[in-house]
Amino acid sequence: MAAHRAPYALAFALCMITFAVNLQAPLYTAYAELAGGGATATAIAFSGYVLGVLPVLLLLGGLADRVGRRALILSALGLSIAATLLMLFAPTLESLGIARLLMGVGTALASATGTAYMGELMHDGDNRRAANWVTAATSLGFGLGAATTSLFLLSVPSLTPGSFLLHLLLAALAMLAVWRLPDTRPAQRSALLRLPYYPAGSLPYGLAILLAWACVGLVIALLPSILKQHELATWSGFSTFCVISCGLLFQPLARRLAPARATALGLLILPCSYAVLAWGADHGALGAVLLGAVAASSACYGFIYLGGLSAVNSLAGAEKTRASAGFFLLAYLGFSLPVMFTGLLADRLGASTALLLFGLALVAGCLLVGLALLRSTRSLATTLVSVK
Repeated sequence: MAAHRAPYALAFALCMITFAVNLQAPLYTAYAELAGGGATATAIAFSGYVLGVLPVLLLLGGLADRVGRRALILSALGLSIAATLLMLFAPTLESLGIARLLMGVGTALASATGTAYMGELMHDGDNRRAANWVTAATSLGFGLGAATTSLFLLSVPSLTPGSFLLHLLLAALAMLAVWRLPDTRPAQRSALLRLPYYPAGSLPYGLAILLAWACVGLVIALLPSILKQHELATWSGFSTFCVISCGLLFQPLARRLAPARATALGLLILPCSYAVLAWGADHGALGAVLLGAVAASSACYGFIYLGGLSAVNSLAGAEKTRASAGFFLLAYLGFSLPVMFTGLLADRLGASTALLLFGLALVAGCLLVGLALLRSTRSLATTLVSVK
């Protein structure tokens, strides 16, 4: 493959890996109804993804150096194909939990090497440009999978819509493209176990992304069942697309701001956007749901995501890989635990009460994390002045 085409091939592969992750999101309610389960069961199956991500993130940070870059991307594509095939032939809630687990492992494998591999294929040494490409490709994939399924469901309701077959075809093409890529870094003996690391002053940024991704997880896992009450469940894929992929529109602005300021702005936007989104879902106002999702995406995948990750990398010194793992560990905990708890509240107290309680917790969390961020920033500034 020509060298100038290699980054495009890798970006396409990363997009197809994440395309599979939310492919079934608009069907969560249908799977739960067939299984006789409610919001709690859906949230637990949804969180199988995190059970796949965390072991790789926590324990296998050195895997890319052991087996090489290309092998991990091919493995991740293979796992995404296996997950889609499972849902194609066995569209049940139990299968969804297993499929989410497979996709979690695949996404973690791709995350472990995606940015480094992209930088090596670009040959220009610009790590920030490589990270931008990877962020764009994966964010588009996460949102496009759900939106594509919604498009198919609007025309032909089905437990196995044509979007599943489309993913299988595109992922197979991506495997062929990655197979032709050079493995720029040969396998080497290195430490396989690399535990996460939290440098001084980094915890508020990790807690901020925890709150942000808790909001994203709620939209993906629980919003379809709430929208179904207003006969809008088939539109839930578009809310997933808006809450993830639209964050790309705000990343150029986030890059112009100091990391602490970008994160603080995201913490200010997040509860306001959630209020619009939750009101729209509770009243069946699709426009408010989509508007709130876009605004939430600006915080979740724009200001808090980029600001927090940039700050953590700056504070980490030579431990950037371990510090990033720590940042994403908190992000994925937010992506799962609050969603399961809110699902339990929805089954016990009703969707409206669950949305209200989640919102109150979100407001309190954003306020506390914002204050911690302010103290951390002032402490760091004082330290720098004293050193000078």
